[in-house]
Amino acid sequence: MILYPTLEILNGTCVSLTRGRLAEPVLWHIDPVATARSFAAAGAEWMHLTDLNGLLGEKSNNDLIEDIIRAAGIPVQLGGGFRSRETIHRWIDKGAGRIVLGTLAAQEPDMVKELAKYHPDQIVVAIDIYRGQLMTNGWRTPSVFEADAFIKEFDGVPLAAVLISDIDADIEDTDGHLGVISGLAAQTRHAVIARGTVRSIDDVARLKYIPNIAGAMISRALLTRSVDLSEAIKVARPTPETTAAFI
Repeated sequence: MILYPTLEILNGTCVSLTRGRLAEPVLWHIDPVATARSFAAAGAEWMHLTDLNGLLGEKSNNDLIEDIIRAAGIPVQLGGGFRSRETIHRWIDKGAGRIVLGTLAAQEPDMVKELAKYHPDQIVVAIDIYRGQLMTNGWRTPSVFEADAFIKEFDGVPLAAVLISDIDADIEDTDGHLGVISGLAAQTRHAVIARGTVRSIDDVARLKYIPNIAGAMISRALLTRSVDLSEAIKVARPTPETTAAFI
């Protein structure tokens, strides 16, 4: 299982959100570029970066995002309000390893399928669930899609992964998160990345054994130092199977 250390950027500052509430960010006084470098130094294979201003239709973080992509030393999976084919092509050209699409996937699924074929293994579809409903527009607007129908819409499309979040789960309700995420993960053959489930090393160990969970994002737990990234990466790696000794 791959861990994706995650930064969320709002107005050039690293933040955390509770239940996706953009109006109530927790601010972290850290250098985003230096923090991205530290992820690579800890052994991360990927990192995830969310441009929260992008979700609001703003472009104020573009220069900072480019700096992080250049400096990170590992591929960057980038999310944050992509609404056009041109914008997606541009960020891939600028070095983004993957682009995460949520609202666009719900509103223009055929376009996203075409983009996935043009950029195989570089497009991730986000499935954000709130009280059982698929949400779009920065987690603010319910979609007409049911989550299970939406995930099946992309069967056979060469996506890099599907990213699943349960926005409504209580901040301490790891079991609630896992129930929603594991249920949806069972309905797709795509690799699934879980968001919002890792608050301790034990959570990493639990996720590792859920079928079809290929990755997990980890953000606030790193910033609060509840989880050491190097240790978490070791736990997430496959455990060698015991083999019988031949005599």
